[in-house]
Amino acid sequence: MRVKTGDKVVVIAGKDKAKSGRVLKVFPKEQRVLVEGVNIVKRHSKPSAANPDGGILEKEASIHVSNVAIADPKTGGATRVGFKFLEDGKKVRYAKKSGETLD
Repeated sequence: MRVKTGDKVVVIAGKDKAKSGRVLKVFPKEQRVLVEGVNIVKRHSKPSAANPDGGILEKEASIHVSNVAIADPKTGGATRVGFKFLEDGKKVRYAKKSGETLD
């Protein structure tokens, strides 16, 4: 996967299109990512020791990785990701629009 935890991404499809946020968690086997402030769902919970009031909680749900794109470091818009090798032989990701390295 070209998306890593901590990356700033832009949602390019779905109900939260054009929203952006940081990747909190990546689920490679399911091809999904958890993005901060995106795809908010409501969960009804019973009162428990951790949450004595219970009620309706709002939290982020995962979103398919094909519906997000890495945000360009220069412009903040969506960009594709490429890979290149530096002079010291290290492989890094870079934004195809601006050429800036992401790692």
